Amino acid sequence: MKEQSLTVIEAITQRRSIKMFNGQPIDREDLMSIIDDAVWAPNHGNRQPWRLVVACDSELEPLKDLIREFAVPNWKELSEDELQSKMSKFSLPGAYAFVVIPEDARQKERLEDFAAASCFIQNMQLLAWDKGIGACWKTPAWLDNPKFREPMGVKIGERIIGMLQFGYYDLVPKEKPRKSASEIVTIFGE
Repeated sequence: MKEQSLTVIEAITQRRSIKMFNGQPIDREDLMSIIDDAVWAPNHGNRQPWRLVVACDSELEPLKDLIREFAVPNWKELSEDELQSKMSKFSLPGAYAFVVIPEDARQKERLEDFAAASCFIQNMQLLAWDKGIGACWKTPAWLDNPKFREPMGVKIGERIIGMLQFGYYDLVPKEKPRKSASEIVTIFGE
């Protein structure tokens, strides 16, 4: 683990979504430390509407087997090389965190919970980056599949809003341009 101490602006502007991990494992203590600090995300009424299903260490192989069933539905028909190629984006992360939130029947609360959980996810990504750990937030359609939700322990009235992959990396992706404030701001009354 690379210990760093980035400023807030450095963490925000230098963080990249890492999709090419090098396969090194993530220590559970590091993942739990990231989560412990990420819970300070702003959230409405201090509801803290998130819970996580995490996998690292010995849980990774069974999780990868589950993911394979949904990410590569025809996996049994593929050669070992083809399967390995299709699964590489799922087999190299050193840890996973699935963020689960309640699906409140009240629209306002549901939107507030989603917004708060999104802040929580960003906090996890920034905190991981500060530790030299890459992360990528993914939302594959199969997260909503009942056959995926069941072994994940997701209950009726809950939804997985994101799959976070964590891992060490060898290359930092180049920055992609962002819009400037002048491109996205409308001054009231003008």
